[in-house]
Amino acid sequence: MVLPAWMSVGADGVTLRLKVHPRAPRTEIGPAFGAQLKVKVTAPPVDAAANEALVRLLAESLDCPRGAIEVLRGATSRNKVVRIRGVEPLRIAALVKS
Repeated sequence: MVLPAWMSVGADGVTLRLKVHPRAPRTEIGPAFGAQLKVKVTAPPVDAAANEALVRLLAESLDCPRGAIEVLRGATSRNKVVRIRGVEPLRIAALVKS
């Protein structure tokens, strides 16, 4: 299986490289933007609201617990690295709009 450039698989889960756009008009996942996956959230980047909205969006979209999603890097940046445990990579790739 060939993975998208924004996704990697390790023993501890699937790692995603994201470009998060806070205060977007709507919440959505995709499309890919180079080696990053673009994610839009309506929450502002204040008091970790955008990070919480990101985790909630991914958890709801993948039907997995929020505890399975962890922001590894970029908590205060638009460029984030997120790890998701217990979800197949193909299921994550299927969420992306072209």
